Amino acid sequence: MNVTLRQLRAFVAVGRTESFTLAAESMFITQSALSGLIRDFEQALGLRVVDRSTRRTSLSDVGRDLYPLVEKILNDLDRVMDEVAQRQALKTGVVRVAAPQLMASTLLPEIVAAYAAQRSAIRVELVDCAVESVMSRVFSGEVDFGIGPERDPNSDITATTLFRGPFMVVFPPGHPLESKSELTWRDILGYPLTTLQGQFTKRLALDLRAALRDVNLSPAHEVSFLSTALAMVNAGMGITVCVSYAASLVSLYGLTLRPLRDPEIFRSFYVFTRQGRSLSPAAEDFRRFVFDYVAERPMLGLQTSAAAEGA
Repeated sequence: MNVTLRQLRAFVAVGRTESFTLAAESMFITQSALSGLIRDFEQALGLRVVDRSTRRTSLSDVGRDLYPLVEKILNDLDRVMDEVAQRQALKTGVVRVAAPQLMASTLLPEIVAAYAAQRSAIRVELVDCAVESVMSRVFSGEVDFGIGPERDPNSDITATTLFRGPFMVVFPPGHPLESKSELTWRDILGYPLTTLQGQFTKRLALDLRAALRDVNLSPAHEVSFLSTALAMVNAGMGITVCVSYAASLVSLYGLTLRPLRDPEIFRSFYVFTRQGRSLSPAAEDFRRFVFDYVAERPMLGLQTSAAAEGA
């Protein structure tokens, strides 16, 4: 059978109005065009679905059986198309974004809040997780995209640079480092240092070793979360280092955040998407918003993708 959508709509219109004249008016077509659609529909089915006479128009027995089924199909289709239109117009939708716990508790909430002020009908759900889980959640389809630091390349994941931020040192008020106008890595490595476990410390040690061959990174403590490291600093247990975007969390502890020089070490952060998987209109809109938001608000030496590529 080669039944068209217009033929189905014509059939339902005739069944609803029991009039070719009224049915044609409801579809904004001529009566002859409506008659042609019904004729072609009956030919495709090989059955008569409308009984016509000079006095009245009504559905045949077969037509009456088909009518509720066809009407439901069209109503369901209309609801689907309305939902698609709503999503395309960004009037509805859900976006799920995976991010490390630190980013999900510092930079991203303010971005989500700013986005919600513009797109109140779009719901953004943050999935805070371990750094190493961000790309796996993107790959599995659990989230639309992820945001996080550089990790080993994955042929199934596209990584687009969002920004790069410099390492900074965190210490309590009154600490001896406070008296120095500029701070270097050599200055801080003489104090008990708390760093984050895993690739954070491993990559930092490699960067320092490449720039300062006589320096070895030997943290006094390694913890899972920056909030733990900050609490330890606040308790007088040495100092810690973090990337500049965490400034809002540092400020909650009343600690001092200062840039580090000689060498200046950066960490790049990326937006991760699954190759071959298109984003929904809402997810693509939020992804663009994230890039625009970061580009328009340089924070503590944060460099956007364009600046980072030129550096």
